[in-house]
Amino acid sequence: MNHLSDQPHLDKIRAALLAAMLQRAAFEGWTAAALQNAARETRTDPGAVELACPLGVIDLLRYWSRELDRDMLAMLEKADLSAMRVRERVTFAVRARIDAIGDENREAASRAAARLATPDALMAGKQLIWQSADAIWRALGDPSTDYNYYTKRAILSAVLGSTLMVWFEGDNERTDRFLDRRIENVMQFERFKGKVRQAKEKWPDPLAALSRIRYGTGKARPRRM
Repeated sequence: MNHLSDQPHLDKIRAALLAAMLQRAAFEGWTAAALQNAARETRTDPGAVELACPLGVIDLLRYWSRELDRDMLAMLEKADLSAMRVRERVTFAVRARIDAIGDENREAASRAAARLATPDALMAGKQLIWQSADAIWRALGDPSTDYNYYTKRAILSAVLGSTLMVWFEGDNERTDRFLDRRIENVMQFERFKGKVRQAKEKWPDPLAALSRIRYGTGKARPRRM
């Protein structure tokens, strides 16, 4: 759950700290010491840092992920999604989320992923990737509310996370090919689920079948003694 306050003055502090951190995180990592250096560089009072990011760099990473999601959604709003098939929309959205990071911040993002994989930040990392997947499905107009709501987001979280790992290696063309394969796997799974749903609609009602076995096909039922 994102506990960060959306107060503009706090976001202004976070934005300044993030800009400074992105310049040093590729070399220093997302550490408390690097955050202190960023605070000194931006002349941010330690009390203001504590107020804006009570959990330190973890909260700053939450803020960055939220901003990247907003940038991605802005790209989706500008695109003609209606002219795309579902798989094209999902592929475009995942690529937009990666493009929002930018090649210049690739190493900083890689170090961020490593930080979010540590025990004290693991839950936050899972929440952030889930929130990004949820933002994508909502932007694409996903109407699901049942178990499909969760399976779609879980699957897309895995696709986004694994694609980012490939992108961190620095080969954009390989990343595109990997993403295309993963999306194809997702679509195959969705087609499989569709076939299962269609088959289930043709399955006989087990209660009705048992009733026919016990009472026969007629309407008469045994009278109670």
